[in-house]
Order: sequence, then C-alpha cells, then structure tokens
Amino acid sequence: MIDYRLLNYAGPKGEARPGLSVGESVVDLEAAVAALEASGQSIEFPARSTLDILEKWDAALPVLEALAETLVQGHPEAWPLSEVRLLAPLLYPNAIFNAAANYYDHRAEMGHEEAVDKTKIKPYMFLKSPAHTVIGPGEEIRIPHIAKKVDWEAELGVVIGRYGRNMTQANARDIVAGYTICNDVSARDLGRRGDEWPDFVTDWLGHKTFETSAPIGPWIIPVSSVPDPYQLKIDLWVNDEHMQDAEAGMMVFNIEEQIEYLSARMTLRPGDLIATGTPGGVGGGRGIFLQPGDKVRITIGGIGELVNPVAKGE
Repeated sequence: MIDYRLLNYAGPKGEARPGLSVGESVVDLEAAVAALEASGQSIEFPARSTLDILEKWDAALPVLEALAETLVQGHPEAWPLSEVRLLAPLLYPNAIFNAAANYYDHRAEMGHEEAVDKTKIKPYMFLKSPAHTVIGPGEEIRIPHIAKKVDWEAELGVVIGRYGRNMTQANARDIVAGYTICNDVSARDLGRRGDEWPDFVTDWLGHKTFETSAPIGPWIIPVSSVPDPYQLKIDLWVNDEHMQDAEAGMMVFNIEEQIEYLSARMTLRPGDLIATGTPGGVGGGRGIFLQPGDKVRITIGGIGELVNPVAKGE
C-alpha cells in the first residue's frame, strides 16, 4: 500500500484547501475527486475539507488510496510539495482531548514520582479550545503578555475517523483514522491559583488554553502507514538543543486506554483529536522556558516534522 498524507494547504487567497501528498508531490483533493466524479465514478463523500473526508472516512479510504497510486505514477494535476504552504491538517478539530502526566519520566520531572496503579487510577484528561489554539507548520507560537513561563510538550496526536461510544481496549483503535504531531504549549505560571481559589488550585484553562497553544501538523498519516504507533520515536529541539527524546511506547495510559476512558463519557466523533501526553524533557522541570526568537522543532518518526517559531504575543 502506498504511504500518503492528508493535509491542508493555503489556496490562492490563503484559504484552506485539502490535499493529498505522496513523496514530494501533492494534489488538490477537492479537484481530484471532482475529476473522478466527472469521469463517471461514484463518490460517496464530499472533499471540501479534511473534516468532510474524515466524516466519511470509510467511503473516502479507497479513493484516497487510488489517488495515491496515481500520484506515484504521475498525476496530471500534481505539483511539487515544496511549492505549497502547509496549514494545520485539521481546521478545526471538534475537540482536542489532552492526556496529562502520561509519561513516567515527565511525571517524575514535574515532581510526581509515585507509581501509577492502573487498577485504581484512570487517565487524566483536559480540553483545549481548537479554534482559539490551533496553528499549523511555520506559524508563530505567540507568548501571551500575561505569561512568563511558556513551555513545550511534543505529543503524538491520534485523529478519530469513526464515531465511537463505549469502546473497549480491544476495539478502540478501530475508530482511529491516523496520526499527527501535536505541541501542547503550556503556560506553567498560569496553572496554579491556590491563593485565589484554594478549593480548586489548578487552572487548566489558564495553563493550557491561549492563542497559538496547539500547533499541529504537518499532516495526517493514515493508520495503514503506522503498523505500531508505540514504536514511533518522539524528539523535540528548541533551537539546536535536543530537549525531548523518547518513544510513544513509554506512555502510562496507552491509546486504547485513553479512547476507552473518553468514549465511556461521550461519543468520539470524526475530526476529534487526542493529544496523548508528553515525555520527559520539558522546560518546566529545568526552569527554562520559551523566548521570542526561539524555534521549536518536533519530529515523530514515520509522521514528519513540525516547526514553529516563537514570538512575543499580545
């Protein structure tokens, strides 16, 4: 099977256009699907956006695979990937579910060295507001004026492609369409408000949800191209300093356990995104934080590279 990528790119007016890429070539998906329809092929999904495609993922899959084959052979409407400006591959996820403290080494560096008894403890999740936080490759992470300690967190992103309620660990990955890279940018100094709110202490909104705090991309890799997500290598650099170095298999609660937990509470929907937690190597454990002029680069083996510059925000 041909490895391909589902992506968004900027059209002539900067608008998001869905694309399909193989190797160094890309084709506009809406135009390519329209050409197939014009040739007499029955198409049972709209291709106006990546969210439309995920909504009808089972119908779209064979068409995407066939188009990937034509890209290898030389699709007449393809052009070089280097000539497009990539956008976030989901504009916007229905929800971003984030797993907190989900790698043992990250737990330890943040002061939580106790063992996790998974017979008694369930995953700890929080939400980010997608339209307010999501940015794509090359876009600026803007440090808000109210924060002094903004941190990086490289994470494997799981993209949902089918509806799922009350999933079990045995069938949880049946609803996964693919994977992407996430950066759960975090304002460490806005996360604790015990002096103001002693009954609550933790402020997840202030800590995690501010403009540009959810870079994702550069695209979605389908599950067919990632036989074992737990073998994926996760690395993050700030400028030239290698900060995070791990494998996805080091998670405390794995993908199946996170989906089981979430889907027991609500129906997961196509276009949902699960950011599965970050490994050790964040700045908070060492007292160093992002500054304007920095560059954050994340690679996850088999998926690609996500790069974002850092700038002063409002």
